[in-house]
Amino acid sequence: MLSSLGMVFASILILLGSAFALIAALGLVRMPDLYMRMHAATKAGTLGVGFIVFAVAVFFADLRVFVEAFIIVVFLLITAPIGAHVLARAAYLSGLQLWNLEQDDLKGCYNEESHILDNEPQPAAGKLKHVVN
Repeated sequence: MLSSLGMVFASILILLGSAFALIAALGLVRMPDLYMRMHAATKAGTLGVGFIVFAVAVFFADLRVFVEAFIIVVFLLITAPIGAHVLARAAYLSGLQLWNLEQDDLKGCYNEESHILDNEPQPAAGKLKHVVN
């Protein structure tokens, strides 16, 4: 049987997870372009689901459930950034513009036929370049 302290801890984790999920949903609605929406969904959504999954593990207080929850969270932490990167790269290569684009540092760096990065992006004019001694 789960103690009252464990029940309180699981409830706090569910509230934290729900808050992060709400922040992710608000980010999806309020952000002006695809890249910012993906950032909100990836970061806050992953944290929200992670907290809720760990709340389930705490609630059941079973080693098997905890191991499964840990595997789920690790899977989320690995796949969410990779998926967001792939979507952002596909959006960039298809020509989707940023909301407030003043400068495109990757312009001219991708091979148009193969979509492979040919050369490294150059620092923007007027910006200081970090020099390592």
